[in-house]
Amino acid sequence: MANEPLLKLDLPGVTKLKSGKVREVFDLGDRLLLVATDRVSAFDCVMPNGIPRKGEILTKLSHFWLDQTEALVPNHRLARAGEPLPSELRPFSLQLEHRSMLVKKARPLPIECVVRGYLAGSGWKEYRERQSVCGVALPPGLRESSELPEPIFTPATKAESGHDENISMAMAAEIIGAGLAEQVRALSLRIYAFARDHARRCGILIADTKFEFGLWGDQLILIDEVLTPDSSRFWPADQYEPGRSQPSFDKQFVRDYLESLDWNKTPPAPRLPDDVVAKTQTKYAEAYTRLTGKPL
Repeated sequence: MANEPLLKLDLPGVTKLKSGKVREVFDLGDRLLLVATDRVSAFDCVMPNGIPRKGEILTKLSHFWLDQTEALVPNHRLARAGEPLPSELRPFSLQLEHRSMLVKKARPLPIECVVRGYLAGSGWKEYRERQSVCGVALPPGLRESSELPEPIFTPATKAESGHDENISMAMAAEIIGAGLAEQVRALSLRIYAFARDHARRCGILIADTKFEFGLWGDQLILIDEVLTPDSSRFWPADQYEPGRSQPSFDKQFVRDYLESLDWNKTPPAPRLPDDVVAKTQTKYAEAYTRLTGKPL
């Protein structure tokens, strides 16, 4: 695997709209260019060094899932993986190859659409306090990482910085309207169920995942990354054991390392050791290979 991560990207002559924790967003006039860098964040801080090929893995996995789910829901993609770049971007093909996506200029909905199939993270914390998650009452006696009786939709607000905040379905309806809230709830649960079943056949449990939707004209479409290790909690099925936290295919090695430090979780973030970078890269690549059946 390549050893030099792409941490920052500017395209001379192309307007950059936004630089997020991972993605660079460029304005091409009638469409957008999304580029996934190799940056990695934890505890809302971006690390000074990244994970080589991470952006490539995120982009390829998103392409894979968009191929799989386009019969369920329309999406923002304008070009499939491997299609040639538009002429104005060809001078940058080396930087953009495998990590970029041309998409429609949709208006993003101001909520995150989270689906949980298992009790983990903030959901487990809330369950212990109130026996519910985002206002959804759950049966007693569940343990950490328990599979829920059925997947639940737990929306969240979008935070420009810091953590997203879990909200109830009623609050989501207030923000985007009851009809649209019900649409994204039904679509999110449908996509999750499809992906969960596929992943199980590949030896992966999707504990939870986050979708984003936008409006393109009057049409509701799926946008942003889809079912990646950055937007989902992937667990190896053969190591699953309720009652404890689970090993996962994401930034677990990064978080575990940072938790071992005397660091107050505010910038500047510490540099990651080579072994933490290598282990994290291996996990991302393994998730891609298991889910797609293809080597990276």
